[in-house]
Amino acid sequence: MPLGNDAGAARPRTGFVAIVGRPNVGKSTLLNALVGEHVSITSRKAQTTRVRVLGVLTRGAPPAVRQFIFVDTPGFQQRHRSVLNRKMNEAVSAALAEADVIVLLIEASGFTAADRALIDLLPRSRDNVVLVLNKTDLLADRDQLLPRMAAAAAQFPFAAVVPVSAERRRQLDDLLGEIERRLPEGEPLFEAEQFTDRPVRFLAAEAVREKAFRLLGDELPYGIAVTIDRWQEDGHRAEIVATLLVARDAHKGIVIGSGGAKLREIGRLARLDIERLLGKPVHLQTHVRVRRGWSDDERALKSLGYD
Repeated sequence: MPLGNDAGAARPRTGFVAIVGRPNVGKSTLLNALVGEHVSITSRKAQTTRVRVLGVLTRGAPPAVRQFIFVDTPGFQQRHRSVLNRKMNEAVSAALAEADVIVLLIEASGFTAADRALIDLLPRSRDNVVLVLNKTDLLADRDQLLPRMAAAAAQFPFAAVVPVSAERRRQLDDLLGEIERRLPEGEPLFEAEQFTDRPVRFLAAEAVREKAFRLLGDELPYGIAVTIDRWQEDGHRAEIVATLLVARDAHKGIVIGSGGAKLREIGRLARLDIERLLGKPVHLQTHVRVRRGWSDDERALKSLGYD
């Protein structure tokens, strides 16, 4: 991607870019595609992302460095009113208030009522909101795209409207170009090789949770979390013990599966991801424990990292 020919091209630019949208619209998939790393977990289940996750992309060389600090936010939730959901909605509002650039993500099929609810949260005083129409690869007729872009643009004074396919990684450079033009001048906040602010233990716990979401699908109750109970690592291998927390006794059997098959497969797939993350062999033990009402317990949420 060209870094521009304006007078400020030789000066560094760094900014926070909030990616917001309704649940299951593809925010985490977009962040991972832009950063080029598996920073935020994905699944077909809504509300997979629960806490603010930063993904960092650094382009160019001094003095013309461009650092994009993407903020993957939870899907804004209007229906469920647990303490966890309230905290997730607060994370969305905070990201909007703090962002230098806002990316509002909707599906290429057009605005829904849930998408429009987010428009009410957008700042109208600044030229910093970019609308992204995702999943363009799913459109049956490509001729539909331009009319849908025009209809979407009429909903709000967006700075730009960009169609993409995060899954297929199409037109992401166009999106980065629109974001870059709105980054403020400033020195990078992260090292060039750093791609997230989250520690490896968090990424490991999220890998386990992602595999549970993907393998169990609709069987899996929403109330599940993952803790890392032990982490021993040297230069050659890592030994990790992780626990999947469920809210009810009946849920425990669903996660374990017949003869422990589901839990073993969750652990096997998560281990492969963690090995790629650490670059070394990993021995991963997984357990399941009941912790009733954790999603409505302020103390439990704080202990799980949902501040």
